[in-house]
Amino acid sequence: MTGIRRHARTRVSAPRRQLIRCALAGAMLAGTAALPGLAAAADYPTKPIRLVVPYPPGGATDVIGRTLAQHLSTALGQQVVVDNRAGAAGNIGAELVAKSPADGYTLLMGALTSHAINAALYKNRVSYDIEKSFAPVAIVGTVPLVFVVNPSVKANSLPQLIALAKTTPGAITFASAGNGSPQHLAGEMFKRMAGVDMLHVPYKGSGPAMTDLIGGQVLSMVETVPAAQSYVKGGKIRALAVTTSERVAALPDVPTANEAGLKDFEVNSMFGIVAPAGTPAPVVDRLNAELKKILAEPDVKASLLKQGAIATWTTPAQTQARIQSELAKWTAVIREAGVKPE
Repeated sequence: MTGIRRHARTRVSAPRRQLIRCALAGAMLAGTAALPGLAAAADYPTKPIRLVVPYPPGGATDVIGRTLAQHLSTALGQQVVVDNRAGAAGNIGAELVAKSPADGYTLLMGALTSHAINAALYKNRVSYDIEKSFAPVAIVGTVPLVFVVNPSVKANSLPQLIALAKTTPGAITFASAGNGSPQHLAGEMFKRMAGVDMLHVPYKGSGPAMTDLIGGQVLSMVETVPAAQSYVKGGKIRALAVTTSERVAALPDVPTANEAGLKDFEVNSMFGIVAPAGTPAPVVDRLNAELKKILAEPDVKASLLKQGAIATWTTPAQTQARIQSELAKWTAVIREAGVKPE
């Protein structure tokens, strides 16, 4: 028996032993390949973090980003520095983050609705994939929109506006902050869902559009609640419905579009934080967990509300689903309305 056992131990040839060693080494490498990334994630962060805002200073995205950066700096124990990289409707900053190392030290504070629209409308000009180039961290805020009309319009409700538009096809104008803006596409979505014909009048920003709406040069608009609410309360324009699933605290007497009979009409401008694709899950989860706590703080909610944004928090998976939903929605609206890039 001893001889047999000795023979069994020595029957493996040298080349075969080498193959076995290589296989075992490969298995060990496969099992430990992720360890450097996991170790880095466990220590994260060990240096300052850059939060890229793809718009100029002073706007809603910038203010929201700076509020969150300040609180994240405290929570993470490392400074979170806002880096404004404006240009190309937010695409320059988004591209910078998409091409940055996936280590959690470069993040994007994005206007996700606008980025989804850009991806659909300017797909040949955008060098990143909104669904594949980023690791979603969290949606941090939403801005509701509201249907408003000049007081001269004989419509006190959304159904009345729809009826008026159907009796006078093409006669009712609707202003927007510009071609391809969320306000424009919300108007196009309204036309499609309500079955009405209205004339789009694009402006270079919400300010001049609102001025002409108040002056009666245009008759209607779908505008953000922050930009419209003071004029609504001052009686200069009339609010017919908000575009959210629930009523908005700033305009509590204004029904939702769904309540007004436009079933499933829901539009928000979403703001969120994303990282480059491939960022380790523990890093994303750490950021998401800290944001959940930060967004629950009363002073943060109040700060975002000053910008017209409702503090919101989603998991990374929920954020990814919302981005995909936005892209699908606006791609359909752009295609069916025949919206062309300028």
